[in-house]
Amino acid sequence: LPMAFRDVNARRHIGLQQLSALASTGRSFLGPVKSHKFIVDEITNQSTLICSAVRLVESLDLTSAAGQLLNETIQAQNKEFKTGMSTLLFLVGAWSSAVVECLQQNVPVPAIVSVMSEGLNSCCERVQCLQIPIHDVKKELCSSRVRAKAFESKTGQVGRDGLTDPWNLLCFQRDTSATEKAIPINSCSHQGDDCDFNKFLVSPLAGFGSVAPVVKAVGDKSSSALSGSGVTASSCITRKLTHSRHFSTLGKSHFASQRGNFQGHLSGPSADGCGCCGLGCLAVALSHGNQTSVKLLQSIAAYQQERAECSGPSQVNVAEIVTCCVLGLPEGYSCVSPGFVTLVSPEQATVIKHFADKPLRVLLVDGDLTEGYRHLGFNRPSNVRTILEHPNPQGGRAGDVWLSRMSDILMSFQVNLVLVKGSVCKNVMERCIASRILVIGSVARDVLCAFGAATGAQAVTYLSQLNASSVGNGAWAELWKTGDGRAVDLGELLPARIGAGGIPLLTAVLTTALPSKAQLLEDQFWTSLYRLHHALKDGKVFPGGGAVELLCLSHIQALTEHPGLPGNDRAVRELPSPWLAEYKSIVLQALARGWRRYLSVLLCNTAKASSELEAGASVDHHLQKAAACGSPSAYILEEFRRGGVLRSGCEPFPDQVTELKVCDNVAAKTEAWRRALDLVLLVLQTDAEIITGPRGNQILNSPVSSEFMFL
Repeated sequence: LPMAFRDVNARRHIGLQQLSALASTGRSFLGPVKSHKFIVDEITNQSTLICSAVRLVESLDLTSAAGQLLNETIQAQNKEFKTGMSTLLFLVGAWSSAVVECLQQNVPVPAIVSVMSEGLNSCCERVQCLQIPIHDVKKELCSSRVRAKAFESKTGQVGRDGLTDPWNLLCFQRDTSATEKAIPINSCSHQGDDCDFNKFLVSPLAGFGSVAPVVKAVGDKSSSALSGSGVTASSCITRKLTHSRHFSTLGKSHFASQRGNFQGHLSGPSADGCGCCGLGCLAVALSHGNQTSVKLLQSIAAYQQERAECSGPSQVNVAEIVTCCVLGLPEGYSCVSPGFVTLVSPEQATVIKHFADKPLRVLLVDGDLTEGYRHLGFNRPSNVRTILEHPNPQGGRAGDVWLSRMSDILMSFQVNLVLVKGSVCKNVMERCIASRILVIGSVARDVLCAFGAATGAQAVTYLSQLNASSVGNGAWAELWKTGDGRAVDLGELLPARIGAGGIPLLTAVLTTALPSKAQLLEDQFWTSLYRLHHALKDGKVFPGGGAVELLCLSHIQALTEHPGLPGNDRAVRELPSPWLAEYKSIVLQALARGWRRYLSVLLCNTAKASSELEAGASVDHHLQKAAACGSPSAYILEEFRRGGVLRSGCEPFPDQVTELKVCDNVAAKTEAWRRALDLVLLVLQTDAEIITGPRGNQILNSPVSSEFMFL
């Protein structure tokens, strides 16, 4: 073994140790039963509740180079997928520790880089057989819905005392006997392990049923499956129920369909809507137990599907969705409202009340509404100098002139509503309120585009560019109301709803009585939304609950124990140098330890194991059974169907309801794996170059070693 490699292994790898320590702080974020953390701001002493890797790394003091690389990696994953960050963070820690163990056994860096990268590539290829096409998922979920309804009407049983646990808002139901008869599967009969998913299509989905009808008032004949307004209701209560020990009297206004009326709340997906049933149930499978987000996603999917009139493939347009957090109301009042819901001051609310039902002329500003704002790329002329004719030491004269000019422009074009992408000057806001002009700042670009398309308004950068063709017509504004028609007066800020005829914009109104929980609810909603969006974009999903990681672990063990098996990657089996080939087994075992730790912690976080030791024993038990079966993928699919690999933590109802099955995104999951390993190997190689110096760097870049360099 070259001395440079021994020097690397003999010294401490600070970067890898830092990665492992930082990643260990987020291990409680895995699985549906998460442990939340409170982040306290040292300056303001305000606390925020978090449950995501993104918010965690934003709150940590990441001054080291390894910490900054970790932050950039997680932010890149969040920017592209909005999901998979917790998996990425955990695997970074697990594989960092595994690499350190390899170094302690004098494994050279090129061997670690080559074998680990090729091993992960082999895993990504191996798990492709577990991908479930979206069309088949929705088809099976809708058929399960029919079976569940038939079973409910046959038995007349809907849960404990006719009621569900309020936390199990959306639970799947199925006729166990009917499902077993319809799906004859012998998972151990496929010795060839051809991974043809069509043979096991119903296996991972047999536990799925449908979302049962929600509470409806007597006489309500709407076909809504889930209401987007009013207090949260359980989905397994009979239709005739009008009183509940969990809720007060349930009036019709809480649950009736209110799409298109002045209150602006959407009902849930129609039971007979084209594709809505499948999208709604798919949203549940991808929500990982987040009930509030599921209710909102089902309303969004139903609304967008209805607008598309079932033409073309089912998609969720993320650009047409915004969020608004309303503090002071229970979480049960969260709903989806057409149009743009935002928070306004009491003075702005007075202007909105003055508008009543009047049509408004709207102006869109693509920038800041301040005197000193200049667009990106603006260059001041080098040969022009501005001189004030009458300087005023008291200040404010030039600003008053600009303010009066901007006010005159708005008044001359009879503008009632101004939507500004950036910030708004305080003086401009006060002058506009006095003139009964509503100005809303910090509006997203997608919202401006939606209003432009609906009203015909054209965005301007400066008010001086305003002309008659830039002003749109047909907008309206009102104060947002709850599901029972009550206006919300929370003191400092009030929710207002702004819209226009034919605007496709939807706002997910997230309510909570805890200010520290607002960011958490918003993050959970966007995560669930993007999971559904990417699932439809990919056209396929993975079975969740650790099924994919278990197959990876089984595959790596097969590569370690039987290096000559067909299907093993040539780069892993045939290393060019004999002195490097002997380390293949050690490195693959280190890669497998990462998967094993992931599954063990996932089992502990789902409360299915009391300790990591017990969880590890359960994982070993499944690995042995998978190996004895002869077809690991067939065994895993069958166990996933039964909920026996890793269960979700949503307890079933006796005899009728099975536990919630979950699905994962394909591209987001595999990309999180790759990003995690890339980061670990990058830090490993950087540490090695720092430790060995110029001499070691020459050896690492030698022709033999260069074949194994991954990054």
